[in-house]
Amino acid sequence: MTVRLMSDGEMRRLEVLQDLDRRRLTTVAAGQLLGLERRQVFRLLKAYRIDGPTGLISKRRGRRSNRRKPEALRRAVVTIIRQWYWDFGPTLAAEKLREDHGIALGRETLRQWMIEAGLWRDRKQRKRIHQPRLRRDCIGELVQVDGSEHWWFEDRGPQCTLLVFVDDATSRLMHLQFVESESTFAYFHAARAYLEAWGKPVAFYSDKHGVFRVNHPGALGGDGMTQFGRALHALNIDIICANSSPAKGRVERANKTLQDRLVKELRLAGAATLAEGNALLPAFVADYNARFAAAPANNKDLHRPLRAGDDLDDALPGRRNAPSHRR
Repeated sequence: MTVRLMSDGEMRRLEVLQDLDRRRLTTVAAGQLLGLERRQVFRLLKAYRIDGPTGLISKRRGRRSNRRKPEALRRAVVTIIRQWYWDFGPTLAAEKLREDHGIALGRETLRQWMIEAGLWRDRKQRKRIHQPRLRRDCIGELVQVDGSEHWWFEDRGPQCTLLVFVDDATSRLMHLQFVESESTFAYFHAARAYLEAWGKPVAFYSDKHGVFRVNHPGALGGDGMTQFGRALHALNIDIICANSSPAKGRVERANKTLQDRLVKELRLAGAATLAEGNALLPAFVADYNARFAAAPANNKDLHRPLRAGDDLDDALPGRRNAPSHRR
């Protein structure tokens, strides 16, 4: 009965101590097998000789851990999460508990509580299918651009699109803007806000949306460039179209994170319109970058200042209505 109560590690200790007691092993060899110092081996051997295998069973088994949080705290935290953060992950929920409720908990502790309460499902580690493309070295060398259509305001407002500009070297959010749809003029407004805030990057990196590339097989004549592409060309900014979604993985991953975190921040703030959402974006961007942005391999900033000859009104026509996120 005692043997069945022993853990695998305790069974291993029992085997080694039995051999030591029968002089089949030396104290040095037993210590090496158990990973213990000489005095610890003698202490275990003494316990074995006095109490037998029972003496090797941990005295703390079945006792409550001294580090265990009070049950009342666990119940209070679970209640708060059910009320306010029912669809938050453990990391974001822990941040909100600390920032808004003054409750500091480790992410792993909270994860276990949420799993026990049925508020979180553990995920198996997924295998990476695509080899990630190496980052560019400098900020402003390549900026990934994408439009993410989503119910950003849930049932409080309309479905809309978030235009996302992410620096490839750092994964830093450079500009966010809510627009009605992913259109040429929406990108004109967002690009203008970006250029006025940061200057001209070397290149924008996008998908093959019709804003960035002529996709009609029968299109004849012209220069083969879209209106947005011609605007960037006039400003000496390259436009590169990715061949697949994994190729622009940084902005795709940012979209996934935004559809989790930003949706919940908008909910907590009660935002229901594009204007209200855009007003919240600068603070959100600053907090996001403080948490997730990486340091560039090279500290040189490759953004180029706008020149006197760069006519944004001509290159990027449209009303100036986008928020600025100047660093």
